[in-house]
Order: sequence, then C-alpha cells, then structure tokens
Amino acid sequence: MDIINLSEQDSVLHQYLCEVRSVDVQGDPLRFRRNLERIGWLMAYEISRRMRYTDGQVTTPLGTAPVRLADERVVVATILRAGLPFHQGFLDCFDRAENAFVSAYRKYADERTFDIHIEYIASPRLDGKTLLLVDPMLATGGSMELAYRALLTKGTPAHVHVATIIASRQAVDYIADRLPADRTTLWAAAIDPHINAHSYIVPGLGDAGDLAYGEK
Repeated sequence: MDIINLSEQDSVLHQYLCEVRSVDVQGDPLRFRRNLERIGWLMAYEISRRMRYTDGQVTTPLGTAPVRLADERVVVATILRAGLPFHQGFLDCFDRAENAFVSAYRKYADERTFDIHIEYIASPRLDGKTLLLVDPMLATGGSMELAYRALLTKGTPAHVHVATIIASRQAVDYIADRLPADRTTLWAAAIDPHINAHSYIVPGLGDAGDLAYGEK
C-alpha cells in the first residue's frame, strides 16, 4: 500500500492543519469546518495528480484547444458526521463525482470499551470506479475498515484512496494490513504517534464531529 504523508512537504496545508489543531482557533466552528473543506480540496488535488488522463479537445470561441481529462469515474464516500465538511472539499474539486455516505459510530460498553456499528449506507454502484473514502480522523482504523467493507456490497472499485487529515501510526498499520495493498493508497495530512486509552489520537485535535457540529 502506498502511504503518503502530506505534512512531509511544505505547503499552505500546514497553516490549515495548525488551525484545526489549535485550541485558540477551534472555538470558531465555522472556521473549523472551512479548514476541513480546504484540506479536503488540497488532498483531492493531490489525488487528481495520480489519476489516469486521456487527450481530448475543447471548442473555444476562436477554434479548438487540446485538453487532458481524467479518465476515471470518481465516487467520494464519507463516514458521517465529522466527514461532511471534509467531503465537501473533495466535492468542490471533483465536482462531477458520485457520492456515498456511511454511518459509523462507537457504541460504548463502558468508558473505554466500544464496538463500531454501521447503520446506514447510501452509495451508487462501485464496480470499476475510483473510490475516495474520506474521514478527517483515522484513530484505530476500525470505522474506516467497516465502512470499506459495507461499501463493497455495492461493488468492487478499481482503486481506493483512503484520505484523512490526522491518522495515528496504529491506524495506518491497521489499514495497510486489511485493505488490498495493490489497489489502495492512503493519504494523510499528518500521522501522529499514538492513541490514548480512549482511542483518541495524540496530539490529534480532539473530536472533529463535536468541533464541527457541537457536542452529541
């Protein structure tokens, strides 16, 4: 599996990442959501550079011009609810993409023990398409794996791009072990060293869903 850590490159992404992490900025949910969108757009652009393109032509008012157009059918899939603004950033870039949505949530048995449950899925057929599976936080990897397996009920994509803003090293290794290595690329804006006893990424940024939409 190809694993790409975008924080290893200098770009404006570092500013957006700094703001979503910062306790001094997180109090503004509008700005938090907007930064998730902006990171999503930048990641989508980077992913677009890895896609397959073909030659074409476009008619202008004065003639024709050569163009290069992506030759892949894209589906952007999001895990509700924290993924919604991140998803929008991808959709702003891939504006003709199809869309899929999966609900995944932690059902706690006690303060530290939980199972992940999938209750809802809406997706087009995925056979032969390029699936962008996006979620801002990749803590354990369990939700992402379950979402991927739920989406496989709609067909087998030609390639899967797993995209996240912050991943734990544990989750990166988990996904690398469980998704097909020859058909998966994992993208992260940052990879943090570990998760705590509550399975939150450290240093991470906290609960992205609560920061975007308010406490549950």
